[in-house]
Amino acid sequence: IDFIDSRKSFLDAVVISGGEPTLAKEIYDFCKTVKKTGFKVKLDTNGSQPDVIKNLIKDNLVDYIAMDIKTDPFCYTSYIAPDIDGKIIIESINIIMDSGIEHEFRTTCVKPFIDIKIIKNILNRIKGADLYALQQFRNTKVLDPDFFYRQNRIFIKDELSEFKVMAEKRVKKCIIR
Repeated sequence: IDFIDSRKSFLDAVVISGGEPTLAKEIYDFCKTVKKTGFKVKLDTNGSQPDVIKNLIKDNLVDYIAMDIKTDPFCYTSYIAPDIDGKIIIESINIIMDSGIEHEFRTTCVKPFIDIKIIKNILNRIKGADLYALQQFRNTKVLDPDFFYRQNRIFIKDELSEFKVMAEKRVKKCIIR
């Protein structure tokens, strides 16, 4: 806090990211302390802890939320982690969408986690969102490099542009990063 406080003259916000910051027991008190110093708070989350997100929003401890949507929520058990119920991802999306605070959703586009059908399913969940960012995957320092050498997993620019055109009809703004 002393470090951030010493930067007041040229910073106006603090980004809380991770790993997954909503797993930290101290996040609530930390956000409260950061807000007391006069900074805005942006939370980067994977949406796995909807109750934490809801409480941070309810107590006005976050000003902006960016949530990663890694695939169709009902594909998380197959692609992301066997113990993640897609319903909690959907719950987090709904909490953020209903919150009235500025937000964005992001998807890093990697085959087979993402395809046109999955993008359509995600867009149905985030219809009306402030911002949807389609992120180009960067194949650097990955946990399983062989995953990318067995077959092409990366979307080309034209494919991302096709997703963007679809998204622009469903969300307020869509960008490719």
